[in-house]
Amino acid sequence: MSFSTVQSGFLGALVASTCLVSATDAQAEALTFTDIAGREVTLPEMPERIILGEGRMMYGISAVTDGNPFEKIVGWNSDLIQYDPDGFRKFQGAFPEDTARMIDFGNPYAGDFSIEAVLEADADLVLLESGSLFKAEETGLMDKLGEAGVQVAFIDFRRNATENVVPSLLMLGRILGEEKSAAEFIDFYIAQMRKVTNIVDTIPAEERPMVVVENAAGWQPDFCCWSFGPYNYGRFVELAGGTNYASTLANAYSVTLNLEGVITADPAHIVATGANWAESKPEVGSVLLGYEADDAINTKRIDDLAARPGFADLDAVKEGNYHVIFHQFYNSPYHFVAVQQLAKWFHPDDFEDLDPQATFEELHARFLPFEASGTFWMSAAGDK
Repeated sequence: MSFSTVQSGFLGALVASTCLVSATDAQAEALTFTDIAGREVTLPEMPERIILGEGRMMYGISAVTDGNPFEKIVGWNSDLIQYDPDGFRKFQGAFPEDTARMIDFGNPYAGDFSIEAVLEADADLVLLESGSLFKAEETGLMDKLGEAGVQVAFIDFRRNATENVVPSLLMLGRILGEEKSAAEFIDFYIAQMRKVTNIVDTIPAEERPMVVVENAAGWQPDFCCWSFGPYNYGRFVELAGGTNYASTLANAYSVTLNLEGVITADPAHIVATGANWAESKPEVGSVLLGYEADDAINTKRIDDLAARPGFADLDAVKEGNYHVIFHQFYNSPYHFVAVQQLAKWFHPDDFEDLDPQATFEELHARFLPFEASGTFWMSAAGDK
């Protein structure tokens, strides 16, 4: 399916979302909308106290908020602190009092998530990831929150990220009363994606290189490999003009690869994901990309990953096509930056004038409450 087809779905979702307001003059503040799981959600008034099932939802919330993105957030799961501490410290530097008051409600699907704590926080709404709908139902979380009178809504920046990003952003704009800011960011998102997809649509299938995505490379030493089917980073690869190897094996979100299969596939590019996981898991061998990345340390880390038995002999590694890119783009509406950089790697001649770093810096200058810094992608040197 071309990006143009997907985009028409975006516009349809925009219209549908706009038409779902059911407030009357007597209830001007009432809000009814359809969430990403297809559930109709009705709030008696605009929510003022929201709990995030994932702290990394702040990526999307900050992009559509003109002002303090924490204004209506009372708490979250601590995954932002655990898996992107660099990003957390950016938020902490910009909003020290707000980050300090955040309540850690724990994992919504584990035993440490307390309905009592939700009630004590006087929450209006709990936001969850749509890929966890089944888990939320299976664990009884939905019923418990419903019985307590707390509404639940699902967004999606992870599973069907490119399909659901615009409806999710529209929904956040509605919930937060930030429709204008959401529309501005959506325009930027579409424009940046078009810089890639308009060109990729003209590239024949036989000219699209085979790509292996190594999800969280180095997280588990001496293990190969977790990957993505035609979802998330697998979909990013396809939109950037590559052929995603794991998609040829299974139509699944997560696909486990074996090294023998990777060697046989002989991919033209290997794309690993990495982030600063060393603070929560010191033994991790991943490349620690992010706002505080140390290029000298990370150069050694990517070289170590590329030199692993089996990988070192691959043509992709020898030719300098073992890459690593920021893992957290996979759970963020900023994934257009990743798509641009992937396109630069796969088709350097076609995208000679595309500048993902400039895009990343414009994203921060126009939409985020802190400045760009650090390193979010790099390539191993190879034998050239």
